[in-house]
Amino acid sequence: MRHHLAKIDAVLIQAVIAGALSFAHLHDLAEAAGQGGWKAWAYPISVDLLLVAAWRRLRSGHSAASGWCWFVTALAASLGANIATAGLLDLSDVPDWLRILVAGWPAVAFLGGTLLAHQPKTAPPTAEPEPEPDPEPDVRPSCAAVPAALLDHARKVATAHQDRTGQPIDGATLRARLGVPQALADRITAQLT
Repeated sequence: MRHHLAKIDAVLIQAVIAGALSFAHLHDLAEAAGQGGWKAWAYPISVDLLLVAAWRRLRSGHSAASGWCWFVTALAASLGANIATAGLLDLSDVPDWLRILVAGWPAVAFLGGTLLAHQPKTAPPTAEPEPEPDPEPDVRPSCAAVPAALLDHARKVATAHQDRTGQPIDGATLRARLGVPQALADRITAQLT
């Protein structure tokens, strides 16, 4: 147990040191590129948060391509700042293209963070769902009134089905698409024809 804790402590210490150095390099580069005061402190935070969000997406198993894309983007920003501040760039004379990159970073970080924070919903099944048996007794279609808004929506669903398949929609499919009881689906189908 103690050996395991020693490994964790070493990794955590290494992560803290690397994070602090990277944070300082990003701050220095942002400040040199004209983003002084609190803005210079916000840049490293946004890079680090994007890295964390991308890492969490990768660990979740959802949208690995998206996770890798944003992870590499944030890593490039961090690594670029580390290299730039290592003496390869005159921080007293930052080139215009780098000022533009630094000024544009907040929009990139916001887009990446938003896309990573909101996981996509699972794709709907491609096959038509099997209609479940209706617990209500089977009733023949009647001419009972169907709400106009529901009937209009059913017409749109039926038209889309006809356009997609070339066949008129049947009661079971309509019921599954609208999520209504079979008796109501039968009444709607009767009024659609």
